[in-house]
Amino acid sequence: MNEENKKIKFAKDCMVLQQGEESLIGDLDSTEEGLKKIRNKLSDLTNIKNLHFLLGAGASSDSIPAMTQLLEVVGQKIDEEQIGEAWDAIKNEYSHDDLKELYAKAKNQNPTNLENILGTLHSKREYHKGIGESDELNDYLIALVESQIYCSINIDLASANASKSLDSYKKLYQKLSLRNKDLSRVNIFTTNNDLLSETALGYLNINYNNGFSSGLSRTFNPARFSYTYSRKIDSSMEKYEPLENMVYLFKLHGSISWIEAEDNSFFNIKEVDVAHSKRPVGENVLIYPTPLKQNKSLGSPYADLIREFQNKLLLQHGVLIVIGYSFSDEHINNAIYSALASNSSLSVVIFGNYQNENLTKLTDRRIYQIYGELEMEELGRDDLAAKEKIHYFNYIVNNIVPDLDKNKESEILEEFIKSVKSMRGAN
Repeated sequence: MNEENKKIKFAKDCMVLQQGEESLIGDLDSTEEGLKKIRNKLSDLTNIKNLHFLLGAGASSDSIPAMTQLLEVVGQKIDEEQIGEAWDAIKNEYSHDDLKELYAKAKNQNPTNLENILGTLHSKREYHKGIGESDELNDYLIALVESQIYCSINIDLASANASKSLDSYKKLYQKLSLRNKDLSRVNIFTTNNDLLSETALGYLNINYNNGFSSGLSRTFNPARFSYTYSRKIDSSMEKYEPLENMVYLFKLHGSISWIEAEDNSFFNIKEVDVAHSKRPVGENVLIYPTPLKQNKSLGSPYADLIREFQNKLLLQHGVLIVIGYSFSDEHINNAIYSALASNSSLSVVIFGNYQNENLTKLTDRRIYQIYGELEMEELGRDDLAAKEKIHYFNYIVNNIVPDLDKNKESEILEEFIKSVKSMRGAN
């Protein structure tokens, strides 16, 4: 493909910017023009008063293994000889073959879905509880699977494998933290249990409010989400302004750094420092991927976090930007549906191709969809077979999300100066 063909390559078939049923990329728009329309639209939407992001597993997929990869890890672990106190307690009653047979039965019905396998095991546990019995082998298998999931999430953030994801998170927060002080601080909602957000925010020295107190004993209190950090701007009087360099972080499915602990607090949830590949002392508080997780999410602290999600979406003049989320959590989906039904000023931007999702089937013009792919040659690379997906987290934060600390007036001035220089160059 020569330079002339690159410039006129049409964007309609390789990328989508859709508002309701209307495509905002025209038939004759080039790739460059299509990308510019996407950037301009997102720039307009991120300048709305209340800005919210919902980040799913796709945002961490460069470092955290997907469910299919976790399935392989779990299978390999079960095939090994089990060593440990938990196994020692039951090995006189059960053999290693018994363990493998139980896992094989659950997997035979769900050969490619670890979530359904874990759901089957949890359902068996609930059945035994219901009839007043116990199944130690089943309980052990659940603990083994969940332990492997936990260790796969608790990655070494200093490793090369984590660097790409961590760089993307840093780039995102770098762009979002210094927002216009006349607008509300950004709310980040995530279903991820990893520590990539906290690590990136700490590296950038960005203040964040995640609902936990500071100090040696960091306890959870949802009332803290109504707090803000301010600085005194006039030493002669009590006059303050909110810090610009701040975000609110809501971990809707808990975190590997949260544990249940009796600490004379209302919620008995503490945030602790976590060593790589080691589980914190106490019961870690995160929602494992099972069909029963919606029931677990009804308890504290999850009910408090989902309530904050609902309340923030009801704020007037807001936009929710969804990245890497698969719409597999009904309690989160219902919160979005409810907010759209009652808040006419809310817009939702969905990065990804979810044609079968109820939200994308609506003809509502408040709902935007953005997805597509670019050939590497268009990006100045040599591998013609490779594709760059514009709805992937890495591409979004590097090429689409605007710098929110930029002044709109200065951007207009920059565009004018570029136009003048272009005209002079043509002459």
